[in-house]
Amino acid sequence: MNPGFKFFLAVIVSLEISLTTSLPTNLIIIGVAVVYLLFNHVKIKNLLLTLLLPLVATTTIFATLYWFTPEPNLQNALCLASRIYVYTLTIYCVFIGTTTTEFARCFEQNFHLPSKFAYGILAALNLVPQMKQAIKKVQTAAMMRGVYLSFWSPTLYFKAILIALNSAENLAQAMESHGYVEDEPRTTIVAIPIKISDWIYSGIILLFVNLALLTFN
Repeated sequence: MNPGFKFFLAVIVSLEISLTTSLPTNLIIIGVAVVYLLFNHVKIKNLLLTLLLPLVATTTIFATLYWFTPEPNLQNALCLASRIYVYTLTIYCVFIGTTTTEFARCFEQNFHLPSKFAYGILAALNLVPQMKQAIKKVQTAAMMRGVYLSFWSPTLYFKAILIALNSAENLAQAMESHGYVEDEPRTTIVAIPIKISDWIYSGIILLFVNLALLTFN
C-alpha cells in the first residue's frame, strides 16, 4: 500500500477510536495489527518490546480510571487504556517495511509536500550518524586533555551546534552543486504512484472499522 495512504489511514482510525468507547473494536484492531506485523516477518523481540514499552502508560491510565475514581467503570478503563496499544501498533504497521526515503518521496509526489521540506528531513536524518560520530570525537579529544564532557555538559552542546552549522553549510553547497534549485520542478528517480488498490484497501479497512464501532458501541 502507498505509504501516505497507510499513514492517513492510521490517523483516521486513531481519531475514530478516540471519539468512541468500544473495547471490542480496540481489541480487534490490536489483534489485526499483531497479525499484520507477524505476516510481515517482524522480529518477535521487537514485537514484544513494542508491547512492553506502552505498558507503563497503559497501567497508569487504567489505575487512574478504575482504582482512583469514586465510581469505577471497568469497561471504560480498559477501553481508554487499550487505546494506547491501538495507537502504538497502528503506527508500527505504518512504518514496517517502509523507509524514510519512501515516505519523503511519497509525500512530495502525491501530497504536494514542498521539496525543500522533503529533502531537508532526509538530510537531517542522514546527518544523525555523522553527528554522533563527531560528538564522540569531541568527547575523546576533551578526554585527551583531561576534560570529561558529560551528556548534559553545555560545552558539548555548544560544540555540537557548531558542528551542525558547519554540516548544514556543507550540505547546502553540495545540494546546489548537484543542481538543486528551490521551487523548481524536479524529475523523480523512483516514482511512488497512488494505485486503485490503495483506495480499495483503505475503503475496506475503514468500512470494517466503522461497522465494528457501530456494532459494539
